[in-house]
Amino acid sequence: MDTTDPFKPIYPAPTAMRPLLGLTVLVIEDSRFACEALRLLCLRSGARIRRADTLRSARRHLQVYRPTVVIVDVGLPDGSGSDLIRELSESGNRPEVILGTSGDIDREGIVLDAGADGFMAKPVVSLSVFQDTILSHLPLDRRPNGPRSVPNDVVEPDPIAYRDDMAHVADVLEGASDVRALDYVAQFLSGVARSAADDELMMASAALAAKRARGDSAASEAATVAGLVQERLAEKIAI
Repeated sequence: MDTTDPFKPIYPAPTAMRPLLGLTVLVIEDSRFACEALRLLCLRSGARIRRADTLRSARRHLQVYRPTVVIVDVGLPDGSGSDLIRELSESGNRPEVILGTSGDIDREGIVLDAGADGFMAKPVVSLSVFQDTILSHLPLDRRPNGPRSVPNDVVEPDPIAYRDDMAHVADVLEGASDVRALDYVAQFLSGVARSAADDELMMASAALAAKRARGDSAASEAATVAGLVQERLAEKIAI
């Protein structure tokens, strides 16, 4: 008698070299640079990737697709990623793995309290950290059998993606109608600049965030950030 469940999904078997084969990863991330790093990590690991850059587009995506893994950036242009994490963790169709990510390590507690399985601090560029974080939360039958070498590789996103992020910030600053836009810019740039090892921009965004947190005028800090962004947009990228 055949007891096989005809409705049970069949996944390609993961291998030592491609331990995430058969998984679909939904990345909810507004930074093109950070998303490009995750795309490369998925490609090297055998996983398929889909992307959403806002909570709205993520919810629309989740109405149609059911990813195995969801990676949610905490700071998004239309709200907090922790709200979506809570929705997913309480859903009847909960993804197998929910991870939060942020350039601010202090956000780890927030995403875990919201129901995430784990947290990845930006920059996420290490292949071993990426693979091990996901595998540690998967059922045993979804992991590769036998020993697996631990890769020491790191990925290097295309610098054009960083330029795209600078253009995004420039657009936000140009169209800013209230100070909340500055909060978003400070949060966005802190993660992007850290991922790109852009210390000057990271310090400037931290200064902007500190002024905003105290409720002080941040016109000078915003102007500094805007100037640095324009400098990076003016730089030529070798192709």
